[in-house]
Amino acid sequence: MELFFVSLAALFVAALTLYSGFGLGTLLMPVFALFFPLEMAVGVTAIVHLLNNLFKVGLVGRHASWPVFLRFGLPAIPAAYLGALLLTSMAERRVVAAYSLASRDFEVTVIGLVMGILIGAFALLDLLPGFDRLRFSPKILPLGGLSSGFFGGLSGHQGALRSAFLVNAGLSKEAFIGTGVLCAVAVDVTRLAVYSAAAWSEQAGSLFTGDGLRLLLTATIAAFVGSYFGAKLVTKVTMTLVRRLVGVMLLLLAIAIAAGWI
Repeated sequence: MELFFVSLAALFVAALTLYSGFGLGTLLMPVFALFFPLEMAVGVTAIVHLLNNLFKVGLVGRHASWPVFLRFGLPAIPAAYLGALLLTSMAERRVVAAYSLASRDFEVTVIGLVMGILIGAFALLDLLPGFDRLRFSPKILPLGGLSSGFFGGLSGHQGALRSAFLVNAGLSKEAFIGTGVLCAVAVDVTRLAVYSAAAWSEQAGSLFTGDGLRLLLTATIAAFVGSYFGAKLVTKVTMTLVRRLVGVMLLLLAIAIAAGWI
């Protein structure tokens, strides 16, 4: 049943990204957190995200601007490494508070609190009027790479910052997409290397054997199928009502994760 529900969630969320305007990682990580420990949810999402972006590199990677990648993507790599290290350091699930609610005991952990705040903050940024029109000067592309890479390594939230910095870099539409995908792959490869080297737990290791591997592969394929059919059905990439509903759901999930309910 877990295989069915995780795959169904991945398919639905991947299709929803095309309608809501939120990125795959932004939506998929909180959903995976319903089924996996938080640090594993970030890792599983990173794998799906990387495979999806590798596919995109094959399609649009040739259009990437290497000068922009060197100024933005290169600084993102060490920043992603640091962000991923910070995540692994929080994986011990240190408890900062404990409480009871409706005869049930809950624990607020460091990683849950940080992830909840980040999910909520990036959801709010995407919902706030005018954020999608935010632009940064090309002069500070390296700073953009550092910030996008760090948050990408820590929680997977890299797309919104990356777009805000690259959109004024003087790129054509094709180069903008190709460069963004290349930067995303660099961050994903870096953070996955840190995640796998950390060897958080036996549960993390079991993800790549037997039932865990089947679960991962099925979720990945389901996400691809969702993206494919979503692209076929979509008539307008961003729909205001859907975007707001998804944003509200993300905020609720952020509160649940931060409060230790998930």
